Amino acid sequence: MRHAIVTAGTKGLGKKMTEALLTKGYSVTATYRSDREKAEALLDELAEYQHRLHIVQLDTMDVSSINEAVDQAYEKFGRVDSLISNAGPYIFERKKLFDYTDQEWNEMVRGNLDASFYLLKRCLPIMRKQQYGRIVFLGFQGVDHSSGWIYRSAFASAKVGLASLMKTVALEEAENRITANMIAPGKIVDDMKEADIVNAREITETETPIGRPGTGEDIARVVSHLSDEDSDMITGTVVEVTGGLDVIHRHL
Repeated sequence: MRHAIVTAGTKGLGKKMTEALLTKGYSVTATYRSDREKAEALLDELAEYQHRLHIVQLDTMDVSSINEAVDQAYEKFGRVDSLISNAGPYIFERKKLFDYTDQEWNEMVRGNLDASFYLLKRCLPIMRKQQYGRIVFLGFQGVDHSSGWIYRSAFASAKVGLASLMKTVALEEAENRITANMIAPGKIVDDMKEADIVNAREITETETPIGRPGTGEDIARVVSHLSDEDSDMITGTVVEVTGGLDVIHRHL
């Protein structure tokens, strides 16, 4: 049985990823940072998969926490086939680069870029031994074009760096039958992060060319596809899931 680690996999976009992989037959280790109540609620909600769902705590700012979470996942299921690096801090306050504190800058870089490095350091030896692995990172719309993102400089810098890291890992680990890709979500906000496509089609979204808002299921479906055994020809790629928003912005 294939096993996936989904960081921040108990709520939001990560919850939909966890659900999709469980439905596909995976066992899943889903991590949470601090909301244990939400994590335990997920166990109840997905009771039919309880023997394949493992919940562990992980703080992306703490290397020892990252190592412990991966070790617990490996001890539980004996392998790591997919790493979905979804967790990462984000500062909602809109501010220019000059106004970021040292702590805020470090949190964005350490929590989004460095954390993925440490996850790779722990997971790659397992995947190399298996001669199999699927790695998926989360970015943002336009991340592959190194575009500036006003008022989001620290987060954007970390994710653009992560996109480059992803491509390098894809090349370096191809000989070990390990793929690495990144998903760039478009506008998915609030309750839509845990919503299904069928619900979104009942809502008109004029900003998005496709005509509806994005959902967590949209992202989860791509995660599921990139994690598939037969998706090995897709590696080193940033997949935009934006309903066409990235195409509009590319031509403005």
